[in-house]
Amino acid sequence: MNASVATDTIHVLIGDDHRIVREGLKQILAEAPDVQVVAEAQTGPEVLEQVAALQGRTGLDLVLLDIALPGIDGLDVLQALKREYPKLPVLMLSTYPEKQYAVRCIKLGASGYLNKSADPDDMLAAVRKVAAGGVFLTPTTAEALAAAVGHSGAQAGPEALSHREHQVYRLLTQGQTVSEIGAQLGLAPNTVSTYRARILEKTGTKNDVELALYAERHARAPKTP
Repeated sequence: MNASVATDTIHVLIGDDHRIVREGLKQILAEAPDVQVVAEAQTGPEVLEQVAALQGRTGLDLVLLDIALPGIDGLDVLQALKREYPKLPVLMLSTYPEKQYAVRCIKLGASGYLNKSADPDDMLAAVRKVAAGGVFLTPTTAEALAAAVGHSGAQAGPEALSHREHQVYRLLTQGQTVSEIGAQLGLAPNTVSTYRARILEKTGTKNDVELALYAERHARAPKTP
């Protein structure tokens, strides 16, 4: 990461597959004289390619990364970035509920999680804090993280799933078939079926309908102490 980001320009890469979202983020960041968007990417592989190019050229201080990216899932991109560039801050963006996804992102190495509908001032505050080496947590994320730590040995919700299981879980609850999931994640159908069986066992559900109801219930219900 570039030195002295507190006084120098913060160079940002935006990774999101929706142009309207990228344009909206650029408009917000353009209001800050200390922030400059130096690159955009709309797929997982493009994010990795752009980061590799920028690290060797103009430099990069922060990646704004969507969870749901085509090509390579955003969480897989996050893991790849933390392996190759452990000091490069990544701020995750999503429309998914914080209580389901924020903790998972933080555990995988993200420096923060922000909903795409966040107030522009919060967005800029998050960018500055994360670029400076800090961690940005909303009150909801902080509460979810504390609950996850406190119940790490007895989780019954989606947080108990492994990273790959959670990817399959999310796609199953979106109505995708085993074949479609396999194609998207680069897995054989039999492998996806194995993950599906593990997910059903861990969640105590018997089929995809029950799993969808389970997902809806956990998305709406607050954490219990």
